[in-house]
Amino acid sequence: MLSESAKMTTAAEARFRINEPNSKPRHVKVIALDRASEAVVKHLAQQHWNNASFFTASAFASAPPARDFSMQGWLSDLAGRTMDLVDEVSGADLVVMVATAGESTPAATLIGEACSLKRVNTTGLILGGASATDEMLSRTLSQLRPWSLMLVIANGEDYIEDMLIALRA
Repeated sequence: MLSESAKMTTAAEARFRINEPNSKPRHVKVIALDRASEAVVKHLAQQHWNNASFFTASAFASAPPARDFSMQGWLSDLAGRTMDLVDEVSGADLVVMVATAGESTPAATLIGEACSLKRVNTTGLILGGASATDEMLSRTLSQLRPWSLMLVIANGEDYIEDMLIALRA
């Protein structure tokens, strides 16, 4: 008796195969949420990526939005130019937020709301490392959890790089 895998490799079944790549390139936006993760994101941006763009929100992390707040200028590209958050999210298939355990990440709420509005998937990567306490991890997890469909604690920069590769950035 042939297994399902063996049946699928027969010539009769091969005629049903699609001979095209199984996915289109993704447009991934990687955003550092705090000063410590900004250094990691800047370093990762120097590597070769398919369709990834790298930004920071850490410059705005300490100041809550004012009453006349606008999403324009909420992000910065790595050259320091301000970018419109909603425009960047609109052009994305996935937004990856990178944070450091124990740091405050109020920008995660704004980015998460923009992603929800535009129906863009989100992933949160938290730099934990061996030196991060449970309390530090818990603080950052609680800030990212409402806005991340996938949330991962990374032990180091190489883990974040591997995750971005796996996410087809």
